[in-house]
Amino acid sequence: MKRNVVPAALARLAASLGFALLASPALAGDGAAIDPIGFSGDGRYFAYEEYGVQDGSGFPYDSIFVVDLIEDKWVGSPVRVRLDDESASLDAARRKALAEAQPMLDKLALTVPAQPLLMNADGESGASGMEASFGMFGNGLDAPSDPFTLELETFASTTTEPCASYGMEDPVQGFALTLVDSAGNEAEIYRDTAVPASRGCVSDYRIHAVMSPFPFGYSASPLVAVISVYSLGFEGPNRRFVTVPVAP
Repeated sequence: MKRNVVPAALARLAASLGFALLASPALAGDGAAIDPIGFSGDGRYFAYEEYGVQDGSGFPYDSIFVVDLIEDKWVGSPVRVRLDDESASLDAARRKALAEAQPMLDKLALTVPAQPLLMNADGESGASGMEASFGMFGNGLDAPSDPFTLELETFASTTTEPCASYGMEDPVQGFALTLVDSAGNEAEIYRDTAVPASRGCVSDYRIHAVMSPFPFGYSASPLVAVISVYSLGFEGPNRRFVTVPVAP
């Protein structure tokens, strides 16, 4: 009888993942996930959802952010929901946050889908997160056009948070982003002067994604770089996200 190689391969993968989970440290930080909600019709506003389960408490949470890409700041205050019950579902937290944010989302008409031009997926192997290249999707098999490279730099910075008293030994980290075009021309598009208290006690950053309105591409509005932020948590580094407008 001919062996079915696909189930066999899946069995090996499942076994290897199982052993990896058993071998993992018992303590791990709270790594939030992110979902783009979309852009406004004029491309000025971008909204996204950040959600997960807190380390330590096991409480599900969900936050919804709306960003003004021209002013590079939040619109109003982010909607933040945490259900202080470890038996509560993540789905319940997400539905509650979305219901609270819906009036603001409706007011700004955030109806244009977001298209990822690049994504450093959580299971992707080999992506450094410090540099990433992307271009415009051509809706075919050709290579992306008008390529750019996004470079991330981290450096010691300051914050109003008393991070040393929380047990953080190293300086809090800030970040800068530089955009390099295909001709090698560089433009620094963002640099921290200090780390906002909202980020917590940050130890590192990574490039997570670049989002574009679909199907408008570069010309309609700024793109959005999504940056992973790793900060001091109860059981290890916690991951959250910040966004930076990118205008190639």
